[in-house]
Amino acid sequence: MQCFCPGAKMNRIEKAARSSEISKHSSTNGEIKQHINNIDTEEADFPLQEGGSLNSKEARALLGKVENQYGHAEEALRVFSGINMPALIPKVKMSIIRKVDLQKAQLHSSSPSLPFHAAILLLEIIYFKATALRNLGKIEEATKECSSILDVVESALPEGLPDIFGDDCNLKPTLCRAVELLPELYKLGGFHFEAISSYRRALWSNWNLDEKTIGRIQKEFAVLLLYSGCETCSPNLLSQLDGSFVPRNNLEEAILLLMLLLRKFNLKRLERDPTVMHHLTFALSMSGQLKPLAIQFEELLPGVLHNREWSYNVALCYLAEEDDLIALNLLKRILVSGEDSNNLKELLLVSKICCENSVQGEEGTLYARRALTNLHGGCDQIEVTADLLLGISLSNQARFATTNTKRASQQREALEVLGISEKKMHGIDFRVLYNLSLENAKQRKLDTAARYAKKLLKLEAGSELKTWLLMARIMSAQRRFEDAESIVNAALDQTGKWFQGDLLQIKAKMQAAQGKFKKAVETYTQLLAVIQLRTKSFNAGISVLKGSKDDRSLEIETWYDLVLLYIRMSQWRDAELSISKIKAISPYSALAFHATGKLHEAKGFLKEALREYSTALDLEPRHVPSLISTAIVLRRLGERPLPAVRCFLTDALQLDRTNHIAWLNLGLLYEDEGSSSALEAAECFQTAALLEETNPVEPFR
Repeated sequence: MQCFCPGAKMNRIEKAARSSEISKHSSTNGEIKQHINNIDTEEADFPLQEGGSLNSKEARALLGKVENQYGHAEEALRVFSGINMPALIPKVKMSIIRKVDLQKAQLHSSSPSLPFHAAILLLEIIYFKATALRNLGKIEEATKECSSILDVVESALPEGLPDIFGDDCNLKPTLCRAVELLPELYKLGGFHFEAISSYRRALWSNWNLDEKTIGRIQKEFAVLLLYSGCETCSPNLLSQLDGSFVPRNNLEEAILLLMLLLRKFNLKRLERDPTVMHHLTFALSMSGQLKPLAIQFEELLPGVLHNREWSYNVALCYLAEEDDLIALNLLKRILVSGEDSNNLKELLLVSKICCENSVQGEEGTLYARRALTNLHGGCDQIEVTADLLLGISLSNQARFATTNTKRASQQREALEVLGISEKKMHGIDFRVLYNLSLENAKQRKLDTAARYAKKLLKLEAGSELKTWLLMARIMSAQRRFEDAESIVNAALDQTGKWFQGDLLQIKAKMQAAQGKFKKAVETYTQLLAVIQLRTKSFNAGISVLKGSKDDRSLEIETWYDLVLLYIRMSQWRDAELSISKIKAISPYSALAFHATGKLHEAKGFLKEALREYSTALDLEPRHVPSLISTAIVLRRLGERPLPAVRCFLTDALQLDRTNHIAWLNLGLLYEDEGSSSALEAAECFQTAALLEETNPVEPFR
């Protein structure tokens, strides 16, 4: 059967209707209305199927369409109201069935039908009626009208839209428009769950939609899933093959849709839309899956993003995945030379990465100074951030200074820069106050450090765990153990059990420092129970928020502390059991071998202890406790020259200048050398005594 579409046959009636608009600017609205209403349907006579002509209903439908196209929503609805659409719907369905399959049509031969072109015109008019209702704010009625189009097509063509409905037929374009309009209407009405269902219906139904329409639907659906704020049930894809990916939530479904769109862009099946990458970046960031996002950036075709933007985005992805080296190298490529070499954003990010790695303090200082040089009177907040990064970098650089003069100069400048930042922010910036307190604590200016920490606690209303921990460490360095324990208990009361690990660890160390060994063991047992709870929850699929110490490393540290505690209590069996626990978690942990060496040393087996310490250093050459223990045992054995033994202590002090045990043993070595090194020995003992008096139970960090 030949398809007669009204699209090519309504030119004369549309021209006649549009001619009424010529006088729009010179006539009143009433005159225009009268002119349109007076158009005789005879002007629309044109060849139709079997020589038919346009009837009054068809003419009314076309006039309503023209009114709607000119923005006259109320007039369009008045015209459409003269058509009894509910009565015509069954005829429309029958006409579509007849068009597709004559055999099926014979089964319904008793059912009346419309000429096919009239049926398609009626569907089109229903669509325009829905848009008119939408424009008038009648969203619920518009939704019902639009939904009826899809219901008719779906019931008439349950197996999908066949290819016989080509571009010369208005059924497919009308269906595409209705498929896109329906979820938009649901969103306008605030029915987000129904909108999601209609998007899924559009994508799953075999309606033979064109690629551009599918692309638009996929993008709008992904945007709704990401930002609607309503979590729906995951799609029940029973037709999926085994092993196929089925999204479990809104976020995963949105990511899947956006990645499909990116694939179409790369295959040139759709014109690239830059906002898709923005939405995908947000979605993957929210899911914590930044490595896949980096891969998506790397798969982008050349020229899609500017080299600087590409490098910066990929660097952010790797930085979030804690792959700092790759991120640093990508950013350095931008800053090497050219017009982008002094971009503030990249300079600040590179400096921040260097700040987090104390070994790169010098590089961090250089980049922070470059950022300050290129501010050019910009935002005060950015200037404070640059000052803050400079202060942290100087502090890190001072740790590895080769001379005392240089170290003192860098520490002094760090405090000055941080002090300037505090003044600029009028003492209300959390980051500046925290780092001021931390830097003063590192330099053993404990009263000043405590003042800033108290101010910060008050400003944050006790909401930050790291501030509680810093305050407790400062008080422990002041030998105010009871006050420090009260601080930790207050923090425990305000912290959920899930995040109490670090607090319980410092509490146990404070109890051990006061000689309360049994209480310390009880606290460590409580800590291990929290770790076990977190581990079981994680294995059950409950994710742990980033920012807290890794459970595995925290558990190893806990068993290690228990070993040292049991050794002090002379409970060898319990110490051996704790060592076995460490080795079960990490067989090649330096802490496991160092703990074993400490146990041998306590029993008097010095050579066995030395062997364990050597193994620990083979695994981790920068392990400070093993360096110090090796020097102590070698000195006691007396089998090596004193300068060789001293190397282990100087290496340890290079890594940790505030370790009083290393200074004490270095002084003992100088003392063993006789009167020629008496002055050096005295200096070492003096430093050790000063550091021991202000030594926190945990390092300031």
